Amino acid sequence: MRVSPPMTISAVDQPAVPPSRQSAPQPGAPAAASPAAPKPAVVPPLADVVRDGPPRPAATPSVTVNTAAKPSAEPTEAPRLSVKDLNAYFGNSQAVRDISLSLPDRFVTAIIGPSGCGKSTMLRCLNRMHETLPLARAEGQVLLDGQDIYERSVNVTAVRQHIGMVFQRPTPFPTMSIRDNVAAALLTSEHRPSRARTDEIVERALRRTALWDEVKDRLRDSAVGLSGGQQQRLCIARALAIEPLVLLLDEPTASLDPISTQKVEELVYELRRDMTVVMVTHNMQQAARVSDRTAFMLAGELVEVAPTTTLFTTPRDPRTEAYITGRFG
Repeated sequence: MRVSPPMTISAVDQPAVPPSRQSAPQPGAPAAASPAAPKPAVVPPLADVVRDGPPRPAATPSVTVNTAAKPSAEPTEAPRLSVKDLNAYFGNSQAVRDISLSLPDRFVTAIIGPSGCGKSTMLRCLNRMHETLPLARAEGQVLLDGQDIYERSVNVTAVRQHIGMVFQRPTPFPTMSIRDNVAAALLTSEHRPSRARTDEIVERALRRTALWDEVKDRLRDSAVGLSGGQQQRLCIARALAIEPLVLLLDEPTASLDPISTQKVEELVYELRRDMTVVMVTHNMQQAARVSDRTAFMLAGELVEVAPTTTLFTTPRDPRTEAYITGRFG
């Protein structure tokens, strides 16, 4: 398992671009160019949060799961990110209740549930973005490689370098060029790369998001001149430029057309080879297409988490079954 640099130091001590990391290819995905890292000792898989009573088969699900594209095995590595007894509040209102969840490395975990169930709030707690809102606070633990990111000694900027986030609506910096938007995250480090190295990083990030061929002749143009789908992929490229260990996606295709949505989904599928991806989505078909594991939330609680094929075909909790078959939500 890859180990991130300590987060107790200042953000300026973080490397601009962490060393390249070996990644193990997932079944159904193209083989990585580098050899797979040796497998660590087997650890328990994600803990399912279930209610009492025996499992029961679900009614015919309303989504089609691409079983050939999903890993059949449980995670075999220690989780990259662990959530323990997480509670989140807006003033006196509690939005997230006692969530415990393990997020394995090089897996895509989708979080589904009806509007207002706390999905996005929980996601924002994973890199301390929740506390930037007025009257917002969080309790509990979020462990990145075993270290609690909510400890007082932890530098918040360093946390967000390791745990990147992309929001529902594209957020390019309007006064910056396309190139400078991607390079913006590199400016937070004291040890900034040279201009030539920065150009290499920008090109690599844009290629990973399948955007390079579309913008390579207009890198000096304003980013606001891009289409909505291009802007969203630009924001993902900006997050990837500093090589995060975890990437959080908050409904990244909610405002995109079908073609742009497909490109983002293909990118998400590829990113599992290098990092942990956690994606909130209202689209159950999307969760079925791109995720390895799916978590279902309801009224601020984590109801169930399981391999995607299992959750959509034989959920353990009747509330999960009712949601995926369209009886509510």
